[in-house]
Amino acid sequence: MKVTEHIEKAKGETLFSFEIIPPQKGKSIQELYDNIDPLMEFKPPFIDVTTSREEYIYIDKGNGLLDKKLTRMRPGTLGICASIKHKYNVDTVPHLLCGGFTKEETEYMLVDCHYLGINNVMALRGDAMKDEQSFVPKAGGNNFAVDLVSQINQLNCGKYLHDVMDADNKADFCIGVAGYPEKHLEAPSLLSDLKRLKEKVDAGADYVVTQMFFENAKYFEFVAKAREMGITVPIIPGIKPIAVQKHLQILPQIFRIDLPEDLISAVDKCKNNAEIRQVGIEWAIQQSIELKAAGVPVLHYYSMGKSENIRQIASHVF
Repeated sequence: MKVTEHIEKAKGETLFSFEIIPPQKGKSIQELYDNIDPLMEFKPPFIDVTTSREEYIYIDKGNGLLDKKLTRMRPGTLGICASIKHKYNVDTVPHLLCGGFTKEETEYMLVDCHYLGINNVMALRGDAMKDEQSFVPKAGGNNFAVDLVSQINQLNCGKYLHDVMDADNKADFCIGVAGYPEKHLEAPSLLSDLKRLKEKVDAGADYVVTQMFFENAKYFEFVAKAREMGITVPIIPGIKPIAVQKHLQILPQIFRIDLPEDLISAVDKCKNNAEIRQVGIEWAIQQSIELKAAGVPVLHYYSMGKSENIRQIASHVF
């Protein structure tokens, strides 16, 4: 079932969903299952599975020489989606990236999704590689998320990259895209960022999931401005609980978001990460309660593969 159909079926009730990352190569999927199991009591209608960019590694060849190789440390997005769908009978949402993938590779991924009965995808540009100053699209790939949305929407119409198929079983993907309540870090202004979001919706996006935020007022303002611009699709808030001290530096640095002074002060008073984790849980509970009371369609949690704090939050909200 499509994400939008789940929302319609809920008839105004706020749904619970979360996002996981594939394990690194050589790791068992069982740890992933162990972290999904405790969250299934909250009946998530869908689970997002991220896709990792490629990265460079350096292999010692001896004699002081290094061999530079391109690899992905966390492959398996589609396999994990299929496995979760089979094990838990829940819809999955694989993330598709512009960065690191050609249009042909994207098309093959979409064809495989269609064969597996996966009809939701999240279309993202992706970040720059670690050794790049700015995002560089792969040769033969999509430059921006709006281009990726257009490719997916074209395939929904039966139009493949090099052929127009006379297909009797067309794909019908529900397309999610990202939204940024505090604007994308590369956008010159929130208004210009909202214009880019409108372009993605006009190209065929069916719903929006926001980047994490820690002040609900920013989400409400973002939704209001999006509606003024004519964006009518569901806008799902993304929530991430603070868990460790370094989040105070890493999250603003990587995502260009502001943390509330009350949250910073509460974390600074903590003596260890266990106390910080509890502060993060309590903050996310209050965020979630207010958002649910406002009637948001879904509360989407960035679990990063760990479930205990998400379980505690959900147990107070759902």
